[in-house]
Amino acid sequence: MSFPAMNNGRQTPAVETAEDSSSNAFSFISKGWREVRDSADADLRLMKDRANSFKNIAASFDREIENLINSATPTFTVPPIRQSSEIQFMKKLHPKISEFRRVYSAPGISRKVMEKCGPRANLGIDLSRIRSTIAAEVFGTMEEDMKGIIEFNKVRSEKLNEEGQFGEWEPIRVLKTRFREFEKKNSTVEIFAGFKNNEFVEKVKSSLKAICKEPQESKEVPPLDVPELLAVLVRQSGPFLDQFGIRKNLCDKIVENLCSKRKNQLVLRSLVAGEPPAVDPDKINDELDLRIASVLQSTGHCNESGGSWTDFMKPDVTDGKRHVAIVTTASLPWMTGTAVNPLFRAAYLAKSAKQKVTLLVPWLCRSDQELVYPNNLTFGSPEEQENYIRNWLEERVGFKSDFRISFYPGKFSRERRSIIPAGDTSQFIPSKDADIAILEEPEHLNWYHHGKRWTDKFNHVVGIVHTNYLEYIKREKNGALQAFFVKHINNLVTRAHCHRVLRLSAATQDMPKSVICNVHGVNPKFLKIGEQVAAERELGQQAFSKGAYFLGKMVWAKGYKELIDLLAKHKNDLDGFKLDVYGNGEDAHEVQSTAKRLDLNINFQKGRDHADDSLHGYKVFINPSVSDVLCTATAEALAMGKFVVCADHPSNEFFSSFPNCLTYKTPEDFVAKVKEALANEPQPLTLEQRYNLSWEAATKRLIEYSELDRILNNKYSGTTIRKSNGKLIARSVSMPTLSEMVDGGIAFAHYCLTGNEFLRLCTGAIPGTRDYGRQHCKDLHLLPPQVESPIYGW
Repeated sequence: MSFPAMNNGRQTPAVETAEDSSSNAFSFISKGWREVRDSADADLRLMKDRANSFKNIAASFDREIENLINSATPTFTVPPIRQSSEIQFMKKLHPKISEFRRVYSAPGISRKVMEKCGPRANLGIDLSRIRSTIAAEVFGTMEEDMKGIIEFNKVRSEKLNEEGQFGEWEPIRVLKTRFREFEKKNSTVEIFAGFKNNEFVEKVKSSLKAICKEPQESKEVPPLDVPELLAVLVRQSGPFLDQFGIRKNLCDKIVENLCSKRKNQLVLRSLVAGEPPAVDPDKINDELDLRIASVLQSTGHCNESGGSWTDFMKPDVTDGKRHVAIVTTASLPWMTGTAVNPLFRAAYLAKSAKQKVTLLVPWLCRSDQELVYPNNLTFGSPEEQENYIRNWLEERVGFKSDFRISFYPGKFSRERRSIIPAGDTSQFIPSKDADIAILEEPEHLNWYHHGKRWTDKFNHVVGIVHTNYLEYIKREKNGALQAFFVKHINNLVTRAHCHRVLRLSAATQDMPKSVICNVHGVNPKFLKIGEQVAAERELGQQAFSKGAYFLGKMVWAKGYKELIDLLAKHKNDLDGFKLDVYGNGEDAHEVQSTAKRLDLNINFQKGRDHADDSLHGYKVFINPSVSDVLCTATAEALAMGKFVVCADHPSNEFFSSFPNCLTYKTPEDFVAKVKEALANEPQPLTLEQRYNLSWEAATKRLIEYSELDRILNNKYSGTTIRKSNGKLIARSVSMPTLSEMVDGGIAFAHYCLTGNEFLRLCTGAIPGTRDYGRQHCKDLHLLPPQVESPIYGW
């Protein structure tokens, strides 16, 4: 260190005696020594403070290492710290404080200082001896494992820089450098040396080896060859090719021929290895799915959610329940199948309390209500109609239903005798509830649907086909040509808007993604009536006091044409046979006048509920209709324990297994079945038969065949493929298939066509149904469509 020379502010005389000179020199040395001593004391205090700070840093570092070790594994032990020999460097700093005093108290010290330092020079003092004095005290308490922290080549006794200022003290500089090296060395080498033989590390190594092993195996999966790519293209294009008359069985043969080469290679390889064939030659589709999944997995393909090989995205259900929206095309008090059956479906789905249910029904303006609803019954508000629906339902099911009823705008078409939705029906289901949708009559709902695609808004969409529209259209003028176009339109709209389609019977047209299953039940009230009838018969009482009857909407297409033809043709064979007919409808006058003109023994009555007490005494229910998909009245008559005489038709296939169902194939057979029913007593229903007719069984079939069981339970087993060795490979759902891309193109084209009012009118749409009108806005408290969905620039 160096300090400026002090002269106490006095000028040195030009001529001084020897005694004065010696006295001045001694005074100067004394004052200089006091300054040096004060400065040295300050330096000592500073050195102690710095040493203490280094000790604190080292102790903190040790605590952090111990925390890291303890958190990593309980079996980790820190290796023993070795005693460093170089920490003795302070002992090699020879000078003592007494030697320092002896050197600087020599008689000639003043002269040497004055010769070396000018009047304004700085005084450099060798403090190495002072440092050696406190070395043992300061650094003796430091950690003994700091090997090689400080090394000195030599100790400088005096150093003056160019500006007369001392540089950084050498031990401090070396201490800082060595401490940084110590941190790096011990943190990367010595500290983690204890992990080498640790169990934790071995587990990590084994996991890394297992992870790194799979890509090596995946590299062995050969890519899809050209025949396999063509097979995939043909298979995925099956529904599209069906529109051009190429049936599914022909597509399957093409796929089998394309995959035969690859199949033979796999079988031959298995036989050579002495193992049974890994792939069944008859299961071509499974083999192709396995190949696609293996190739995709070998590429490390990930879905759009960022995960690798995951199933469908689970919906965000904060309350733990899934949301089911049932959308239908009719509502009470219109007693039609699409009004009654969806209502019961909603009640029994909500009864399980596993999911929340919303029933979406059409709201008609008062002018349309007067045309549709019986007995001039009208409603002034949706709340009033909702109360009517709930009261009607609770009287029949015997429990209070916990589901929501919502309304969407609809208009009645006199030409089609049905309700057409107005506007985008899907917008009346909130996005937070858009989870699962059940579309009752999906083709009807989407003929003129100009809105969001159902499969885009909902996670799973199920369509239930109620009506055989082709059979009705064929009865009209140019019916064959109209039926041809309607058939393909129905196929296109259902495949574009549904994931799964359920056909109540084979009487409906074959549709893409469809299976045949009766998902309808009967009103519990009819089952109770059947139980009462069985109890009366056990007591020996007469349960049936009347003959035969027919009940249905009085339009020609509902079986009235077939009924009148059969009775007119075999009027003599059925001499004395009397039939009571109950129904209302648009063709009521024509039907009654035709029967009167043919002098048929038919007694026409106004329409009434099938559960009315006046109908309990009839023993035989006659239903010659072949236009129905699944006649609800037939199921209700069987539930009440009556005989049913119906045509041998796909619509009656579900009922043919019941002993009281008598089917006929020819008009002569019809006469024989009617006489057989009138002459005998029906058999009581068994418990199993009653259960099969119930809504509990229908709901169970719905959940099973529509794949709602895995959707409601979040089990997407359809996305996994099982290999022959039992290993499961999941299909990726991020990349759309060709069929899905075609469906998306169909939906987009349909959206564009239904957005043009001229094209809508050309295809028979009701004017102004692309958007709902002012009256609907007033009744349902809706914003005008221009505000709800504004046009750009409006």
